[in-house]
Amino acid sequence: MTTPTGPGETSGKTRAAAAERLTIFVDAVIAIALTLLALDLPIPHGDTTDAMLGSVADHGKEYLAFALGFVVIAAHWRAHHEIFPYVRSLSGRLISLTLAWLFMQVLMPFATRVITADGAFPLRFGFYAMVQVLASASFALIIREIRREHLYGPDGPPRVFAQSLTRSVCLAAAFGLSIPVAFLTEGTSAYLCWLAAPIALTIARRVQDRKPSAASHPS
Repeated sequence: MTTPTGPGETSGKTRAAAAERLTIFVDAVIAIALTLLALDLPIPHGDTTDAMLGSVADHGKEYLAFALGFVVIAAHWRAHHEIFPYVRSLSGRLISLTLAWLFMQVLMPFATRVITADGAFPLRFGFYAMVQVLASASFALIIREIRREHLYGPDGPPRVFAQSLTRSVCLAAAFGLSIPVAFLTEGTSAYLCWLAAPIALTIARRVQDRKPSAASHPS
């Protein structure tokens, strides 16, 4: 005998299914963004081994851009993958923020090619860094919306949300700080701001670990 399903249970399953569909959509868009990275990869040419290796060296910037773009987009996707398994329902604002975050991911291949091009370093660097700022900031807002509207299930550990939020804020701050540094120095020293991001993140996590885990029980 089949047990009747109540309206509340049906509604809960519908909301969970909607959250799962959004996750599937995100995965598809990320896959497209990663594919776009490889489309412009130049094919090395040469009749000899030396000529082939020389062709590879000549296109080193393009290959570096591909590797950089893949690692960065994969890191953004991984952050999303850590959070959304706990999401059980959606809000209109969460969908809009997710679309804004996806826009930055799709823009990432272009921004990566821009930063590895020639000339006007501050502008090229600033454009790439701004894309990263907007991507990290929009993801921080996504986490904030999930927590504020309690869109996670009863098993959703707030510690995961807090860690991801801290990471997003630190990355947004590091990339944001690097933009004026690039214009002031007009040199590659602006990359040092990016290298400082892991250090800031480590310090923030240690401070976070020392705080009493009062938020470990969702309200």
